[in-house]
Amino acid sequence: MRPTRRAVLLAAALVAAAAPVARAAEPDVYETLRRRWLDIALGTGYDPTAEPYASRLAQTGDLARAVQATMAPTPTSLWPGYPYDPPAGITQSYSRLWTMTQAYLQQGTGSTGDPALLADVLRGLDHLSATIYNPSTTRYGNWWEWQIGSPRLLMDIVAALRDHLSDEQTAAACAAVDHFIPDSMLTDYSGTSTGANRVDLCRSVVLRGILGRADARIALARDALSPVFPYVTEGDGLYADGSFVQHTWVAYSGTYGQVMLDGLGRLFTLLAGSAWEVTDPNRQIVLDSVEHAYAPLIHDGLVMDCVNGRAISRGYLKSDDLHVMRSDHFHGQGIIAAIALLAGGASDAERERWQSYVKGWIERDTVTPILTAPQFGVADLARLHAVADAPVPAAPEPPGHRLFPAMDRAVHRGTGFTASIAMCSDRITYYECGNGENPRGWHTGAGMLSWWPEGRSDQYTDWFWPTVDWYRLPGTTVSTLRLPDKAGGEWGAPKPDVRWVGGTTDGTYAAVGQDLRGLGSTLRARKSWFCAADAVICLGAGITCTDGVPVETIVDNRNLGEGGTQEFVRGHDWAHLEGHGGWLVPGSGLHTLREDRTGAWSDINTTSTTEQATRRWQTLWLDHGTDPREAAYVYVLMPGASRRTVAARAADRHWLSVLANDGARQAVRVPSLGLVAANFWQSGTAGPLTVSAAASVLIRRRGRTATLCVSEPPRTGEPFEIIWDRPVRGVVSADDTVEVLSTGRRLRLRIAPGVSCATHRCEVTLG
Repeated sequence: MRPTRRAVLLAAALVAAAAPVARAAEPDVYETLRRRWLDIALGTGYDPTAEPYASRLAQTGDLARAVQATMAPTPTSLWPGYPYDPPAGITQSYSRLWTMTQAYLQQGTGSTGDPALLADVLRGLDHLSATIYNPSTTRYGNWWEWQIGSPRLLMDIVAALRDHLSDEQTAAACAAVDHFIPDSMLTDYSGTSTGANRVDLCRSVVLRGILGRADARIALARDALSPVFPYVTEGDGLYADGSFVQHTWVAYSGTYGQVMLDGLGRLFTLLAGSAWEVTDPNRQIVLDSVEHAYAPLIHDGLVMDCVNGRAISRGYLKSDDLHVMRSDHFHGQGIIAAIALLAGGASDAERERWQSYVKGWIERDTVTPILTAPQFGVADLARLHAVADAPVPAAPEPPGHRLFPAMDRAVHRGTGFTASIAMCSDRITYYECGNGENPRGWHTGAGMLSWWPEGRSDQYTDWFWPTVDWYRLPGTTVSTLRLPDKAGGEWGAPKPDVRWVGGTTDGTYAAVGQDLRGLGSTLRARKSWFCAADAVICLGAGITCTDGVPVETIVDNRNLGEGGTQEFVRGHDWAHLEGHGGWLVPGSGLHTLREDRTGAWSDINTTSTTEQATRRWQTLWLDHGTDPREAAYVYVLMPGASRRTVAARAADRHWLSVLANDGARQAVRVPSLGLVAANFWQSGTAGPLTVSAAASVLIRRRGRTATLCVSEPPRTGEPFEIIWDRPVRGVVSADDTVEVLSTGRRLRLRIAPGVSCATHRCEVTLG
């Protein structure tokens, strides 16, 4: 890996420092690292008089002066309305002091070098140290505020103002970090000290070591990063299939994953070339994750809400002085900025590829333009503008299908659209709520199918979550039984007792399935999605419930915006929504509703604002009746398709054949694509396929060859056999896990699947 110029210079300085004849001129390594951290945190190489920096700096100054004017220390708070209990008030107080610190240090804020502002920052630091954030305090409430939120900001402030602080003030800050983040938090990789949380803890301790000139603390934090790097097979962290899990059971690439990526980017860059450089070879796993784990989940600058956990409910936060919408674009742009930062520690080839991705996302995000995104300070803006100006081509979205079996998610990029599927199992929760957030996310893991036609990335950004009907999330099959807020418990506690969730893919098309159990309900259903070139074929079967209420499958629920007037047209077995796309619904039975819905972010998050908005919705659903028994459905989603294309597809009775759709197997054939795909919930036969155990199978025929892709979603690890009733001349290639038992009149294979729901491939020539 090629070191940066700064790393080379620092390494040279360290070598020179080792020479015994130059002790008097020995560079201050701690001071070098402190100043490097300020470059990372506050930015460098930009013109403070140019846009967007001038406006952002002026905004920082305005905000700093506003909070400075209201600071009023009391024994239980530093600002009115931000008491120490709950401890979020402590973190919020440090956040305001950090804003004041930036206004003091950065050019163009209108308060640069203002001695009164500096005096108030120091007064605030001393007050928090004396009254609450010190070694004599026993933490209470949310652990995160004490061990991550507050120390992270405190160390940034002390690093920035070290020249203005006494040794006693610096020592007090270091002692507080030592107290709230003891060594035991970094020597035992368990509990709350894993994944993204571990990186945040290490970030604070590394800075504490630099500011306190404590080599052992820096080394401890550096070494404590190593357990984060390797792939995991359960619990928190990155998985080999690209999944990222936090809180043991929650798909969290978009928020906690972003925190981990950003934190590691900062620490890799900070320590490069020093005596504490991160040299663990497993750090390459983190670098690989940019393209393997994160890029597939980003679409036109947003990160899909299916990996944002309870953060989908945040919107506008009460404590947000800048009134920034925390949407899918907000979270996606955070990942993009982290990738731009991490690129500083990557190889030349990696850096060029990543910059191409970033440049493409910058150009395609027209909802909340990244280069002026209000969440960013000048440091991130400068890094992103440097990429936008770099002589690299803008890369398109990564094509094809990606399965993330370890977090029960799938992403499909077809012709002119992107879609995601969110599921749940005994490994991944229905939803996460906690800290007053996301109390109604009950059905977000019940097969929610989100999708974006080309050029439209605002569907789930524009007040989707406060105004949507939580019982009618797109793609889900639900009992309409009313649920209480936080049903099933907090922090990802509710999980269905099912294993068969996952699928198989050839990288272009896919078969995805979910054995569904209703949350707080008797509902049972088998759901399959067969992801093709320009469509997603949706099958449901075995839909059974005894709740005494109707059961519905939500074909779709589209957010039309404020007062939307998009034309909705129904034909024979089809429907079309202007600017969105269409649906094929054989046999009709489709119910539709256009309605205005009003909501506030505070309805689903106690930390959010009470301001309300109204959005118009177009809902399409299938009613399975009250207490259905073995009900089924078939519909086809065609994102971005014109009305003419949808009508023509509906009239083409040869495009799709449903080979099976019951509680034992679901299978389809699309002859024009050479596609046969099936989900077997147990051993059995569907069309030309027979399996000896539950499996997911996809076959793609191209001319005289065909590729079979097989997985075992129940993850028993037990070998099973598959028969394709089709003449096969020979085998071109097969994975080591695939044993060819016979060819000729039919193909017979034995699969040794392992326990990861991996796809096993075999390519054959046809007879």
